[in-house]
Formats: sequence, C-alpha cells, structure tokens
Amino acid sequence: MERVSGLRCRECGRKYEAKAIYVCEFCFGPLEVDYEYEEIGEEISREKIAGGPKSQWRYWDLLPVETKDVISLGEGYTPLVRAKNLGKLLGLEKLYIKNDAVNPTYSFKDRVVSVAITRAVELGFETIACASTGNLACSVSAYSAYAGIEAFVFIPIDLEKGKIIGAGIYQPNLIGVEGDYDQVNRLCSEVADSFPWAFVNINIRPYYAEGSKTLGFEVAEQLGWRAPDHVVIPLASGCLMTKIYKGLREFNVLGLIGKFGTKFSGAQAEGCSPIATAYKENSEIIKPVRPNTIAKSLAIGNPADGYYAWKIMKETGGFAETVNDEEIVGGIRLLAENEGIFTETAGGVTIGVLKKLAQTGKIKRDELTVAFITGNGLKTQEAVSEVVSRPKKIAPTLKAFKEEFQRM
Repeated sequence: MERVSGLRCRECGRKYEAKAIYVCEFCFGPLEVDYEYEEIGEEISREKIAGGPKSQWRYWDLLPVETKDVISLGEGYTPLVRAKNLGKLLGLEKLYIKNDAVNPTYSFKDRVVSVAITRAVELGFETIACASTGNLACSVSAYSAYAGIEAFVFIPIDLEKGKIIGAGIYQPNLIGVEGDYDQVNRLCSEVADSFPWAFVNINIRPYYAEGSKTLGFEVAEQLGWRAPDHVVIPLASGCLMTKIYKGLREFNVLGLIGKFGTKFSGAQAEGCSPIATAYKENSEIIKPVRPNTIAKSLAIGNPADGYYAWKIMKETGGFAETVNDEEIVGGIRLLAENEGIFTETAGGVTIGVLKKLAQTGKIKRDELTVAFITGNGLKTQEAVSEVVSRPKKIAPTLKAFKEEFQRM
C-alpha cells in the first residue's frame, strides 16, 4: 500500500510491515497504522471527498486497504443533527448529535468492521472472529455473511437479548462465554494464538481501529470543513476517542481543516469507569475494575486504550464524567423526548454526561458541541421497558375515545 508506510508502535516508535500484528515485539506497546501523508496530500482534496460515495469510503485515501472493491454495506455518512430542542433545555446554543445509530447493523461498529474485514481478506484470512460486548458481534456477523466468510463471535452469555438476536440472525458461530467482556477478550487472545483466524479486535486491531477515524472526518466535513469546539464521546476501550482525535488531526495535517482546539470529554457509567476515575484522580494509571452497569456495550473493565484516551482529555482541556444507571435511562429518555432519537444505553451515558457537563459550566453556552451516539435503542429495550408510555385500552367507538380523552 503506497499510502501506508506500515505499522508503528505508539510507545517506542518502531516500525513494522503492514501485516496481521498488533503488539510491538520490543516494548509490547500497541501498533497503529502509519501513513505517507505527503503522498496522500497530493491526491486528496475537499472536492474529491465530496464527490466520493455517500459512505465512509469517501475517505478511502486515509484508510488502510489496498482495494477499492471494499466489503461494505453502506456504513457511514450518518446524520449530524442540530439538536435545537435539547440544546435549549441544556443551555447550549450550538449542540449537535452525531447519530451513528442508523448504520446497517445500528451501531458505529459497522465502520470498523468494514475496514477490518476488507483488510483481513487482503491478508488472506478465510475466517473472521471477534470478542464483543454486543454491537461488534452484530456487525461482524452481518459483514461476514455478506462477504461469504465463516465467523466466530465470542460474547458474554448474559448479553442483552436484542444484541444476541441481532448477531444470531446472520448465523455465525456464536459462542456465549460465562464471564464478563474482559474474560471473553482474554479467551479470544488465547484462541487467536491457536487458530489462523482474523480477530478484528486482536491481530487485525490496527486496521480495525482506523474505521473510527471516519466519525471525525464526517463531523468536520458536515460542519463545513471545521472542527467542533467540544465533543462528548462514550468510553469503553478508549479507542473511539483516540481515533476521532486522530481523524481531526489528519484533516488538519492535510490542510482540509484549519487549526483545531477541540476539547475531548469522555463519558462512562459509574459501574465501569476506570478511565474517568483516573482522570478525576489525576492519575495516568488506569486501574481495572469489575463492570456492574446496564451499559453493557461500555462494560470493559480493563480498557486497552484507556491511557491514550486519558491523555487526550488532559491535553485538550476536556473532562471525564460518569452517570449511574438511573441517569443512563434518563439520558435515553431525554434524547428521545427532545430530538426523536432512540439510543441504546451507551448513548444514555453520553447524554447523561453531556447534561452534567452543561449544568456545571464545563461546556460553555457558545461552544459548538458534538455528542456521539453510537448505538440504537432497539438493542437495549430492557433498560427502558418500565419507563415508556403504555397504550390506553379503549373500545372501538368514538364514545370510548372521548371518555378516555376527557381523562387525559
């Protein structure tokens, strides 16, 4: 790949070939894709991007694949909604919602899986696998089915029913593990060493993670080629935040946007908040925790990119905040009732934290703020089943309706 110089260790800077590796052999630091920005800069432009497909692949020049015949279900190019009602309620004049709940399998994971599976096929793999808290399971199952590739999907056995069905409908080899996500992930690391499979979030992780950059690209483009002033991002592994930051930085390096001073703030559930805890304690040590939250898609007790997300929040002047389960449900309702967007529990965390940051003045009234919604509420219906409106039962007559209307 002429656009890609290889993989580079985040810690010591050592470089590797663009193969199926993810850890530095010298210092055990994580590897990420390194690009030839001068060459890309000669090819890419705002006009070229605007004339590209209405999917994340309009940014093909900045994604780590060789082929243009990518494995895609039309992921990306999702709405950036001006949230006037919610903004007015929270006292924010320029609030936007990036609604990634409308991707093909209803979460942002479709972005990363499209990149990962395309690269895995290029590298010669015939089986795709993953460890998942739910959304990734749905995405890997769907994209593998579309590509005609066998899939092994490992999940905690107590996952939400909507996500189990959302993955199982595509008929993958679905493995329910008696344990939390961190235990599932440890098992998958052992499986990855024993089977010649492409684990999208293990040995293919450097390529997989790059798909998240496209959220940063899209927001900048949709805002008229500028970076937002403040963003609120849900934190699980921390990877999403690091890649949105990388996306905005790449656009700046390539001259597609001007200088950016975006503040990055992170949202976590109280029942699984190792990154937010480290932020509040002003400690760069991310202490693992045992998750206990309804926000299962964020329930990663030992986040792989936790330190890097912590560092970005500190360096950009952002914040980290948490919400409890009741506040998560409140966040889901707040977004639905004011903007007509039904988000899953991770989105409830994001909106709950957005509310807290606005109320405490950590997000300024005039800051152009973007909150990232990463998954659809239909996947976590259990969380809100007790707080939704119930049908009022009446006979099929006008008289019956008028009587009920009088009581309303």
